[in-house]
Amino acid sequence: MIEVHNINKSFEDNHVLKDISTHFEKGKVNLIIGRSGSGKTVFLKSLVGLQEVDSGEILFNGRDFTKMNLKQRKEIRKEIGMLFQGGALFDSETVEENIVYPMDMFTNMSLNEKIERANFCLNRVNIENSNQLFPAELSGGMQKRVAIARAIALNPKYLFCDEPNSGLDPITSNVIDKLIKDITEEFNITTIVNTHDMNSVMNIGDHIVFLYNGKKWWEGTNKEILHSDNKELNDFVYASELTKKLIGKNNL
Repeated sequence: MIEVHNINKSFEDNHVLKDISTHFEKGKVNLIIGRSGSGKTVFLKSLVGLQEVDSGEILFNGRDFTKMNLKQRKEIRKEIGMLFQGGALFDSETVEENIVYPMDMFTNMSLNEKIERANFCLNRVNIENSNQLFPAELSGGMQKRVAIARAIALNPKYLFCDEPNSGLDPITSNVIDKLIKDITEEFNITTIVNTHDMNSVMNIGDHIVFLYNGKKWWEGTNKEILHSDNKELNDFVYASELTKKLIGKNNL
């Protein structure tokens, strides 16, 4: 579990995160949603230490990440998998080399052990026998799968995903959503997904935090979101006709 207590973050006069408190549950897909500019990207970056908060606490299973030195944070980062927007694979490295990269950084595993783990991860995301291919030789969906394989290479306790469906067609997006959901439950990971995709919200949103103007404005499940009387949340959720049809289908 990750607990957040009263975190604040400003950039000069712009107060981006305003006294946010919440928690993210183990074995569940936790979503951060909100309009562009709501603070969700800064929030996600703050949780993994890519942005330093001005005040407040971020606890990883009771360990206060905000008070740790670099060495202590490195130990926490060994427990974190990160799926970046667009995948962020290294174009000049093969699929296998991309997956081995975090193991090179954080483990003393032998080369054979790393390759064995890479093969396990590739098998788990259903793209076996692609080890020696380069990212440019893969489709967008396959690149995302490789990125997920890399994110779980260290058998993480925590998985952070930044807009995992960005640039993907709806069918492939559903495949990636299901993969994230299945891996979260199978390995009992605390998964946090930053998204604006309402398909993801309705399909895999076990726990949802809605940010509005830098504040936590609503919190609940994808079932509760259907019956919320929060105006700003409803304006966001029902912003398109497609979303209205999706919500209506799930509400039958």
